Amino acid sequence: MLESNCPCGRGHYRECCQPLHQEKIKAQTAEQLMRSRYSAFARQEIEYLVKTTAIGQQSELDVAAMAEWSQSNQWLKLEIVQSKEKLDKHHAQVEFKAHYHDGTNINVHHEVSHFVHYADAWYFLDPTIEMQITMKQPCICGSGKKFKQCCAQYL
Repeated sequence: MLESNCPCGRGHYRECCQPLHQEKIKAQTAEQLMRSRYSAFARQEIEYLVKTTAIGQQSELDVAAMAEWSQSNQWLKLEIVQSKEKLDKHHAQVEFKAHYHDGTNINVHHEVSHFVHYADAWYFLDPTIEMQITMKQPCICGSGKKFKQCCAQYL
């Protein structure tokens, strides 16, 4: 049986991102989570994308739009530009380029993403979500800290 390469570019899907998508293991680094999220877009694993977004942002995600973007593009390759695993004790940053074909043109989505490590798991901090949160409210990541003392500076 022919093994398929992982969309993230790091080996065979079965050993690379599939165990994360199936929740058999958790990402050990922000970069590993970023790679698994790219693979999830490529393989239409939308539920995984929701579960790996900051806990307080999950209910605000436009799941239909995520699914449509995932399905309407052919995901060509992921390029990690740089990874900063220790911005502070709980936050990391990954700059990447996601190459995809939209049916007409080849495009590159270039982004600097931020991640938070909470309760032994990494989560993506989605800067596109508009939330009515004050600096003194509990953080969206679930840490119990005030938003201003935790993830605010990364959104």
